[in-house]
Amino acid sequence: MRPELAALLQRGDPTRFAALLAAPPAARAPLATLYAFNLEVARAPWASKEPMIAEMRLQWWRDTIEDAGRGVVRSHEVMAPLAELITARGLPLDVLDRLIEARRWDIYTDAFADQPAMDTYIEDTAGGLMWLSGKALGATQEHALRDFGWAAGLAAYFQAVPELVARGRIPLLDGRDEGIAALAMRGLARLSAARKAGVEAKAHPAILAGWQAEGLLRLAAKEPGRVGDGSLQLSDFSRRGRLLWQAFTGRW
Repeated sequence: MRPELAALLQRGDPTRFAALLAAPPAARAPLATLYAFNLEVARAPWASKEPMIAEMRLQWWRDTIEDAGRGVVRSHEVMAPLAELITARGLPLDVLDRLIEARRWDIYTDAFADQPAMDTYIEDTAGGLMWLSGKALGATQEHALRDFGWAAGLAAYFQAVPELVARGRIPLLDGRDEGIAALAMRGLARLSAARKAGVEAKAHPAILAGWQAEGLLRLAAKEPGRVGDGSLQLSDFSRRGRLLWQAFTGRW
């Protein structure tokens, strides 16, 4: 794992950084590369209050991924290892592109057009990243990884709701307790579907990134008011214990 990527993640994505530290050493470099790429893309829409500048930043990443597919690597601390990973593991460029394109929603203050639009946003960001992470480790079960990624992404999105509201966004189409609880139950259903389908053991280090998903979704379903007031958090003991248990047992 490159020190500069580790430092980037430690500062900007502590949840995935903790999962990296719990992963086997051989899995850390590819995962760190993808997580750092995801972090850079996720930050791009918020780097300027000018929508045109934010659009240009995202377009730069789209062009950069397209260039990497042709063997042209632009100068950036994330792109050298990412280009190597794309080639070595055959990462699908269309999945990387959709992950970037989905972030255009973050630029503007409009609500999602409908629930399917929000579902697609989570699918293309969190679901896509989980599939890429698993594939980078040699996994093949895309559907199960996407189901797990979607559930984990929804849990993280719930935690981000207060910050999104503070930034003038409309993160939820139905912010009532009933709507939040129903959405949380959908996340738990996809988590259950992923478990029933199962994934190869080689993908388990990727799944570590969603170690809080089940606990957060169950809490959101039981106490949906926590989503809006910013208290959707697991205890320190639960967070650490769950991560260690998952890392040592390989169960999820």
